[in-house]
Amino acid sequence: MSLLADYKAHTQERLNEGGLPPLALTAEQTAELVELLKADSVEEAEYCLELFKNKVNPGVDDAAYVKAAFLNDVVQGNVSCSVISKSEAVEILGTMMGGFNVTPLIEALKVEEVAEIAATQLKNTILVYDAFNDVKDLMDAGNAKAKEVIESWANAEWFTNKPALEEEIKLTVYKIPGETNTDDLSPATVAFTRPDIPLHATAMLQSRMENPLETMASLKEKGNPLAYVGDVVGTGSSRKSGINSVQWHMGRDIPGVPNKRTGGVVIGSIIAPIFFNTAEDSGCLPIEAPVDNLETGDEIIVKPYEGVITKNGEVVSEFKLAPNTLTDEMRAGGRIPLIIGKGLTAKARETLGLDATDMFIAPAQPADSGKGFSQAQKMVGRACGIEGVRPGMYVEPIATTVGSQDTTGPMTRDEIKELAALSFGADMVMQSFCHTAAYPKPADIKLRHTLPDFINSRGGVTLKPGDGVIHSWLNRLCLPDTVGTGGDSHTRFPIGISFPAGSGLIAFAGVTGMMPLTMPESVLVRFKGEMQPGITLRDLVNAIPYQAIQDGLLTVPKKNKKNVFAGTIIEIQGLPDLKVEQAFELSDSAAERSAAACSVQLDKEPIIEYLSSNIALIEKMIEEGYEDARTLQRRADKMKEWLANPELLQPDEDAEYKAVIEIDLNTITEPILACPNDPDDVDTLSNILADDNRPTKIDEVFVGSCMTNIGLFRALGEVLKGEGEVPSKLWVAPPTKMDEAQLTEEGYYAIFAAAGARLEIPGCSLCMGNQAQVSEGSVVFSTSTRNFDNRLGKNSKVYLGSAEMAAVSALLGRLPTKEEYMSIVPKKITEENKDGVYKYLNFHQVSTDHLTTLVTSR
Repeated sequence: MSLLADYKAHTQERLNEGGLPPLALTAEQTAELVELLKADSVEEAEYCLELFKNKVNPGVDDAAYVKAAFLNDVVQGNVSCSVISKSEAVEILGTMMGGFNVTPLIEALKVEEVAEIAATQLKNTILVYDAFNDVKDLMDAGNAKAKEVIESWANAEWFTNKPALEEEIKLTVYKIPGETNTDDLSPATVAFTRPDIPLHATAMLQSRMENPLETMASLKEKGNPLAYVGDVVGTGSSRKSGINSVQWHMGRDIPGVPNKRTGGVVIGSIIAPIFFNTAEDSGCLPIEAPVDNLETGDEIIVKPYEGVITKNGEVVSEFKLAPNTLTDEMRAGGRIPLIIGKGLTAKARETLGLDATDMFIAPAQPADSGKGFSQAQKMVGRACGIEGVRPGMYVEPIATTVGSQDTTGPMTRDEIKELAALSFGADMVMQSFCHTAAYPKPADIKLRHTLPDFINSRGGVTLKPGDGVIHSWLNRLCLPDTVGTGGDSHTRFPIGISFPAGSGLIAFAGVTGMMPLTMPESVLVRFKGEMQPGITLRDLVNAIPYQAIQDGLLTVPKKNKKNVFAGTIIEIQGLPDLKVEQAFELSDSAAERSAAACSVQLDKEPIIEYLSSNIALIEKMIEEGYEDARTLQRRADKMKEWLANPELLQPDEDAEYKAVIEIDLNTITEPILACPNDPDDVDTLSNILADDNRPTKIDEVFVGSCMTNIGLFRALGEVLKGEGEVPSKLWVAPPTKMDEAQLTEEGYYAIFAAAGARLEIPGCSLCMGNQAQVSEGSVVFSTSTRNFDNRLGKNSKVYLGSAEMAAVSALLGRLPTKEEYMSIVPKKITEENKDGVYKYLNFHQVSTDHLTTLVTSR
């Protein structure tokens, strides 16, 4: 079949799949289309032009290269096309956003008959990067149109040519009561479809609501765009794919960009901070406002400048747009386009010798309190070249370390293409393949073959399937007191600080080496006293929300929910001697608090030990062929620089916090668990057993996820040693291949096998729910990160707690009593053996041969 016949057949197939649009053309298909367009008589000319204009991805996609090269040939007279004139070719180039179209547009400034049109297109193109200098050189050489372009950029016409945010927005409400987590919007079970936005969007809310797609279609018959409304919106991971789904159903098409939309409105009494930021970045208007008086089907008018929502002429909700730059962001098409465009305008004004513009709303900055700075405020300050950053300040810190994992990586790749970037500006960008390692689908296998080269060619580092969980590796590449980000909500550095983000911002941080940030307030969590026998780090993790509930700072019900941690930085003090691996259990859990970030105050000694180990690991990675070798070596060298002068930022005594939560370790005398199915619903073991509404029989147990480390698997093994097969189904998934190899060498895998455990490949396994799942309706005890409805399995009820509690629960087939737990664990993990159990991998202390074995074990 011909290209056109094939594509028409594909279009019909997609239409039959639920009204989906066809996929964008590949580079090969675009090349075939170009050959058709070169013909003297173009077959189905109108259809060919439609495909060429609207079915090729923009930026630096491979197909965009083919498209731009052909259009350049038309403009330069190298080829003729009966259906695309030189002027039309320039206009089409102008729709390609940036990247491969920029040089042809600049060259067109030299062609008199199209120079005016080329200038018009360039005036509205902001993704020009170093090509700015090519336009400047033309201007300096006397090209009048090039000067017009520079002057237009200086005057921000790329911005003023766009319509301002409307004063009144008429919408129809689609309300999802209670909490919407991102698994509702972007189910992990179909994570492999996320790059195909229209297809993935068909899964939105399917596990949460009855006939959501039909409901939305019916509501649209009223003639208004829809507003997504909820009490709590956007908790969890998968923010970009969640926003993509919302925008697909509630946004508007982007000319020249196939299968992606912008716009849309999200209204929530609480909007999770990362989800809020991802909406900003994507051009979706996020509004935090009371929603009690809004119901599905209501026709409302949102007045963003007045800060009111009306229904039937009456005000039913009031709000204040925040940040104050939000109207500019929406006009620009999102926060990221605004930042890039403002940078272009500033550069153009500097070139022309003009003062800074007042065209844009300046970010509101708080008054200086004169008080000291917290640890986190100093870390962000250092990344901005200043002493510290006050809460509420808008800053753009250097993003030293950026992480991406495989269920978000395809979207990050596509965002990088749209940003027209061929290299990374961040010092370290790392891509993992941990979320699909165990049971890859065909789309995942294809990604493994294509994404590494995309990342490596831009100077990034890629791991391999089976290497393990992204966080366990990325933490080992971090530098103390630096700032970073990652496309997973659990990117929470135990040294330094990370602000996780959606794929769009990950791409931006990777490409530019900086990230936009409105500095959050901090909540200080201060531990005091002595840790009691039998109590674990995971119990301290759960003690944080437990104490917040006791202090009246956190509530479990979603309606009118109170959460002091939401959108803040959790700063943890009082545990300075923790190993870095242990500290990550605390920082990692900040995701479940809906916090923006977390910092842990550690002494220098555990960090010196950790970096010394990591240098050995990095150098062995280079030796074994991991790429990009230059990036890895640069990071090892910077670790050595820090070790030569190991200094850490310390909080000032008069630093101010939104709240202070004190936790007395002497009072924690039994395990604390998160109960089904809410990580905030925490209680002591005794209280749980006394509640008849809490299930106690445990059907399945999962020990794995980024919340674990090698010591916890030894603890599991010690409890199970000599006990034979356990009554609960037991899943074991170590976080890295090095842990797996070491545990095997020490004999723990034999213990797991004797217990009847299902041994999973190092990676995320059950944690995300996109790989294997527990049996429907089962009661589960898990060491994983979160226990949202249906995440580990359909209708499952999931407790979250320590590996030690998991081991005892597996052994008994039920939750133990406090007395049983305190009897079993101390007998198995004794004062004599505990140092060997809770021993971490120090790669600088093993032989060269052993290190090679660990790093090459898969």
